[in-house]
Amino acid sequence: MTTSQELAAQEEQLQFDRFDNATAIALGQQLLAAAQERGLPLVISVRRNGQRLFHAALPGTSPDNDAWVERKSRVVDRYGHSSFYVGTLHRESGSTFEEKSRLDPDLYAAHGGVFPVVLRGTGPIGTVGVSGLPQAEDHAFVVEQLTKFLGS
Repeated sequence: MTTSQELAAQEEQLQFDRFDNATAIALGQQLLAAAQERGLPLVISVRRNGQRLFHAALPGTSPDNDAWVERKSRVVDRYGHSSFYVGTLHRESGSTFEEKSRLDPDLYAAHGGVFPVVLRGTGPIGTVGVSGLPQAEDHAFVVEQLTKFLGS
């Protein structure tokens, strides 16, 4: 099981030196190509400052996956950490995000799959995420693709 310390280390490592529309689209296209190659049923979303710059929905997904990626993105926007990190931190403390946050679960989901777009020296400025697999697999896919994209 992945710990909050391991997840925090991923966020420290996977940062951008610049992030514009072209970067967002290239990242989204990479995630899309990898998901298509593996036949994964994913919704893919890349956002900056609340604006969706890339979105794709592959076969096997539904509007529920769009809602999940939005709910997970709200967690990242609010806390500045991956949705998996936030949920894991609550579980490690012996509670749940739903119990402790007191946020509407129809709007917020601390489940794996959305990662902060962190601009080095600035902080979180957006999100990159997927929905369609179990949460640990959603998170692992995003981390794998960010690692490849950033050459880390």
